[in-house]
Amino acid sequence: MQEFNPELLKNLYRPTSSSHKGQNGKLLIIGGSQLFHAASLWALTVASRIVDMVFYSSVETNNRIVESIKSEFRNGIVIPRSKLENYIQESDCILIGPGLPRKEGQEKGDDDTKELTERMFASFPNKKWVVDGGSLQVIEPDVLPKSTIVTPHQGEVRKLFGVEPIDENVEQMAKKFGIVILLKGEYDVVASPTESVRISGGNPGMTKGGTGDVLAGLIAALYCKNDAFLSAAAGSYVNKKVGDSLFKKVGYYFNASDLAAEIPIVMKELL
Repeated sequence: MQEFNPELLKNLYRPTSSSHKGQNGKLLIIGGSQLFHAASLWALTVASRIVDMVFYSSVETNNRIVESIKSEFRNGIVIPRSKLENYIQESDCILIGPGLPRKEGQEKGDDDTKELTERMFASFPNKKWVVDGGSLQVIEPDVLPKSTIVTPHQGEVRKLFGVEPIDENVEQMAKKFGIVILLKGEYDVVASPTESVRISGGNPGMTKGGTGDVLAGLIAALYCKNDAFLSAAAGSYVNKKVGDSLFKKVGYYFNASDLAAEIPIVMKELL
């Protein structure tokens, strides 16, 4: 398996000088719960710096938090779960899962993650989906639309696909289900039905809680205007370079918020 070629970053979509609001990506984020507030907010923070519009849908508690910090994503719109279908139609890509609870973690006021996720897939099988977090942990792989990117760590590969998280199995699962898989680890593996790459880099500072949510938000934002494989591979590469950049400044002593804030700086250098 070859290493990712950073020259491919040149193929990423860039806004033109003549573009208008909305033409450079619209992303919908479905995430968060009564217990997990921050996960979907980290994804939101990253995405709002890349795409023109972020639609954010969570439980009422999280919606109020986001409304109170709306200056952080001036083009964002907070929407209730009851209006999801309207905004899915308008969005270029949907990220589902960050902060959504597993069955045992659900509290009063939370949606059933499995039911919500599978209902959205069945209703919109032709949309671009990025699936992370809680959604990854409760579904079966055969419900995933063909246009999906999934971002599991090793344990989630075992749970979702029932195989050991080794490179060959990731490639086989991508082919079997017609999706793109980004296996997160010491090095990342990105596999589509037709190609695969390895992405090295990063450091143990990136094992902290929330860093995977940052990565999911980055990939989903890129997927709004790029193809699935490039979005996943480029997102992984950029994310690891951001971790390396922070390590040079502060060693291992950074968190997910630091990672999210550093992404635009590193992306400017890389692109």
